Amino acid sequence: MKIDIISVVPQLMESFFAHSILKRAKEKGLLEVNIFNLRDYTNYKHGQVDDYQFGGGAGLVMMIEPLVNAIESLQKDTKYDEVIFLTPDGEKFNQKTANTLSLKNSLLLICGHYKGIDQRVRDHFITKEISIGDYVLSGGELGAAVLVDAIGRLLPGVLNDETSALMDSFQDNLLAPPVYTRPEEFRGWKVPEILMSGNHSKIEEWRHEQSIERTKEKRPDLLD
Repeated sequence: MKIDIISVVPQLMESFFAHSILKRAKEKGLLEVNIFNLRDYTNYKHGQVDDYQFGGGAGLVMMIEPLVNAIESLQKDTKYDEVIFLTPDGEKFNQKTANTLSLKNSLLLICGHYKGIDQRVRDHFITKEISIGDYVLSGGELGAAVLVDAIGRLLPGVLNDETSALMDSFQDNLLAPPVYTRPEEFRGWKVPEILMSGNHSKIEEWRHEQSIERTKEKRPDLLD
């Protein structure tokens, strides 16, 4: 999979993709992540990519020309399945969306800044708008990093045990069951006996029951 990202501050993201699971995914050739500096695509002096909004009001807006220059330049080399704008008023990101996007071949992520981007870019170039939560961040870089991480770990071969992703929270709209590891007993707190039984069918049944109970308790909205 190939994911390209357009950002005003690309240095914020470089370290994130240089470690852990995403680093291994890139080294295995399973995931390609490229970060492009929007200022490289502006024709304005001093790398300007924002300006005051028409009609007045506080806050600057990312200009249409640099964004269109960047998008169209990248589209010459890549046919993107989705051009995604990270914005607080987009559809809320969830596991179902991550699963769907992980099946794509190439994505282009646009990181917003300031008061957002010129609406004409959204009208004519953006195919999907995504929010990672009902709050406002300084820019879309953190949102883009969340998307890449959630999508990247779902790619076949990225995780050492591919079944691990299938047991994550929010798969099948259930939270993950409780997990335990060594030692078997600590300060008198014991691991549930069923997990030590070796009866895998019973263990899976117990885990499913625990997932349902945990979801009822913590996120009943997922069961609606």
